[in-house]
Amino acid sequence: MLTEIILLSILYFIFLWSTAWIRYFNKMDKRFGNSLWRWSYDYPVKGKRDVSFLDDKDFVLLRRKRNKAVTVMYSIIFLGFIILMSFVSQILLIILT
Repeated sequence: MLTEIILLSILYFIFLWSTAWIRYFNKMDKRFGNSLWRWSYDYPVKGKRDVSFLDDKDFVLLRRKRNKAVTVMYSIIFLGFIILMSFVSQILLIILT
């Protein structure tokens, strides 16, 4: 049970670190917006069509980095959920026995 508490606290700090990176990438280009939870290709970029690698290479590379940071954030949330369920099941076993 102590192991889960330590893992959850470590994951919380890693989650804060990953969201700070996403905020940093959002501030680098106004086309990203302020969303932490959406991948940048989930919403349209201002203009008539989406930006490709040939149109704006720097933006596309930055968008890929930001999308990787969002993926890491979702992975941390998923792993934290699994550890939290293990922690809750151990508490229920202590209560019920």
